[in-house]
Amino acid sequence: RPLVLWVADRIAREAPEYPLWFAVDHEMLRDCVAAAGYNVLMTSAAHPTGTDRLAEANRSVGADWVINVQADEPLVSGSQIRTLARLLAGGAAMATLGTPFRRAVDFLNPNQVKVVIGGATQRALCFSRSPIPYARELNGVVDDAWVAANPCFKHLGLYGYRADLLEKFAQLPPGRLEQIEKLEQMRVLENGYEIACDVTEDPTIGVDTPEDAVLFEQWLG
Repeated sequence: RPLVLWVADRIAREAPEYPLWFAVDHEMLRDCVAAAGYNVLMTSAAHPTGTDRLAEANRSVGADWVINVQADEPLVSGSQIRTLARLLAGGAAMATLGTPFRRAVDFLNPNQVKVVIGGATQRALCFSRSPIPYARELNGVVDDAWVAANPCFKHLGLYGYRADLLEKFAQLPPGRLEQIEKLEQMRVLENGYEIACDVTEDPTIGVDTPEDAVLFEQWLG
């Protein structure tokens, strides 16, 4: 069963109060999602990031704000989606979520993106594929106990945007750090905008690799 349908059904079940659209760039995805009864928008295949794709899609939808659940987040929860909505309603131009790392092997995995959260307003200070914060006194050699005891957060593939920032994002050139890390959210920070960031304890499995797919299959039982 296609992963995108696991995500679609999960969102529809967890947060039915929100209108749900899928922005895709291939007929195979369009046909798959549309056949299941979901709203689909075809977008250009030339977009460098998913956020650029959303900006195009919202020119058709015309929403004042948009919550983006990437199609590799099959365990997204209604609480996570509503938290992003709350941050946007509170004035954030962009919002996202982190969740605590529990294992050193995950913290050190470059496929699991890290976010450093700080400031009086709980905002994202930096994102990286490298293990940040770096344990200098330990030469970066950390165990599960160290990771659990320190502010080590995994970034989730969930975003909220005000429509005006979403459109501005699409007009900005890709940033240097964005291109190095291949992390689109760095474009926002590199251009001086803030990203509100809250913490969720809800379990999550972002399916970015074949190994992640195995974990999700195990979760399904």
